[in-house]
Amino acid sequence: MTTTIGNNGPTVSQTLLDTMNGTNSASSSTKSASSATSSTGSTTGTSATDLQNTFLQLLVAQLKNQDPTNPMDSSQMTSQLAQINTVSGISQLNTTLTSLATQMSAGQQSQAALLIGSTVLAPGSSVTVASGKASSFGVQLANSVGDLQVVVKNSAGQIVNTIDLGKQSAGTIPVGWTPTDTAGNTLPDGTYTISAVGTINGQQATATTLTGATVQSVVSQSNGTPGLVLSNGTTVGLTGVAAIL
Repeated sequence: MTTTIGNNGPTVSQTLLDTMNGTNSASSSTKSASSATSSTGSTTGTSATDLQNTFLQLLVAQLKNQDPTNPMDSSQMTSQLAQINTVSGISQLNTTLTSLATQMSAGQQSQAALLIGSTVLAPGSSVTVASGKASSFGVQLANSVGDLQVVVKNSAGQIVNTIDLGKQSAGTIPVGWTPTDTAGNTLPDGTYTISAVGTINGQQATATTLTGATVQSVVSQSNGTPGLVLSNGTTVGLTGVAAIL
């Protein structure tokens, strides 16, 4: 369906009029139009580019049929053009960002695969003692502390040793420890629990214990980011790795 603007004006399609007036054609007409466009392979799009083309057609029709005594406001026309261009730019930006995110995700998967076989420190609270040697562990501090202590407990929950690390700066602190009790006796093999306590001017500070484990494989997590499957049975993201030993 078409409509003529003015006595000798251009012919404007019903689609343009609907767009300008914010209305829809009758449902029967819409269905017929849909069938027609399906058979011809032509459709009326709603993308930023399609809307921009529709707007420009309406603008040309308005310019050709404006009242000479009351012409269009040029500032409004410029504003409308700027808005259409902004919508088009945002659409293109979203497409670019989506592509970039996909590329970054693929790159992270490749980087994570390089860690397979490496020992990393990740949040955890257990240490394994075997043949007189303790597995790697550490502490992560949000702030510098005047004194840092790591408390070691056996499977029964008894404190077997307290490691005094003294003054420490903020960051990740790997800890090397020979597994002995407070009397210097070698601790038996097994799994021990660690906790860290830091103090700043007598006030307790935030301290997170880290457990060492070997990266066995890389998986894709539910959010699309790579996850490292560790030898202790846990899975952590790349951002969860505090140190690579």
